[in-house]
Amino acid sequence: MNPDEINKVLAEADCLYSQADVEKQLERVAQAITADHADKLPIVLCVMTGAIVPAGHLLTRLHFPLEVDYIHATRYRGDTRGGEIHWEMEPATELRNRDVIIVDDILDEGYTLASIVEYCQQAGAANISTMVLVEKQHERKHGIQADYVGLKIEDRYVFGYGMDYKGYLRNIAGIYAVKGM
Repeated sequence: MNPDEINKVLAEADCLYSQADVEKQLERVAQAITADHADKLPIVLCVMTGAIVPAGHLLTRLHFPLEVDYIHATRYRGDTRGGEIHWEMEPATELRNRDVIIVDDILDEGYTLASIVEYCQQAGAANISTMVLVEKQHERKHGIQADYVGLKIEDRYVFGYGMDYKGYLRNIAGIYAVKGM
């Protein structure tokens, strides 16, 4: 990839949600999470690398005691199609008997999120909740639903707000769909 190719993808992309749209939904989700978890001292587990942006924006809206850690599991590894799950890093925080809120960027087919939920169960988490910034609307999900969903999107390849296009464009404020994908 070169800068011209990446800039062309961005210039031709369709804006599905503006930064203001995303922020409004993050506020809504934060209120729901606060109502459900404010008295539980949860661990917020950020799924790297895609959830780093939405988790950062979400965390500033959660006004109660919590711990933050991360887990790095991925199916994409810079590609536009998912493969097998690669475990890059496990959380450093003990999950046993803790409430865990998993924050991820996108729920597409659900393989990664389901694997992370299973990991937390095996680690002895007392309660596991899941939050995704966006959920794709299609029939290919494998039995997992997120407890908290920011936005629902059509079945297209999207980037921005933490989601990438071939490793780039995570930093774009808004959610965009790649033309032709």
